[in-house]
Amino acid sequence: MKKKTIAVDMDGVLADIEASLIECYNKECGTAISRESIQGLSEEDAFHGRTILRGILNSENFFRTLPVMPDAVESLRQLQENFEIFIVSAATEFPMSLHEKIGWLGEHFPFISWENIILCGSKRIINTDYMIDDHSKNLDYCIGKPIMFTAFHNINQTHHLRVNNWKEVLETLEKTL
Repeated sequence: MKKKTIAVDMDGVLADIEASLIECYNKECGTAISRESIQGLSEEDAFHGRTILRGILNSENFFRTLPVMPDAVESLRQLQENFEIFIVSAATEFPMSLHEKIGWLGEHFPFISWENIILCGSKRIINTDYMIDDHSKNLDYCIGKPIMFTAFHNINQTHHLRVNNWKEVLETLEKTL
């Protein structure tokens, strides 16, 4: 029997990009923003414009050193028992991130085959049974069942099934078996 497929985003879902963005932004700008202070803001509003944000995202080793989301490793291992997992990241906007993301995945998720890693631009072409992402722009095109992973920038969006952490992801997907 063919396993159902899941597309899993990296940044904001597997990797805690919020923590690193806040830390780098505060260091660069001499500010003291917190996770709480940016809830409900867009990325551009939270980090006062695209220029500083793009500079941080294009800095060397930014993506390679992101912390792993709590319970992500164990959850993907468990999900692999019943699903085929694809890691899908819209990485080509930040070309320096390609090598870093491959290295990060190899370190933290060595059980994910290179054949199941998709670094792309748009995710509109992804055709899986489920997609877990923190951006509506990706989930809105999902052919299967979209699952929104909570992040500061999507907290006010309500048009997709929401999960707040990896324990909720497991609970949600185990109901489908």
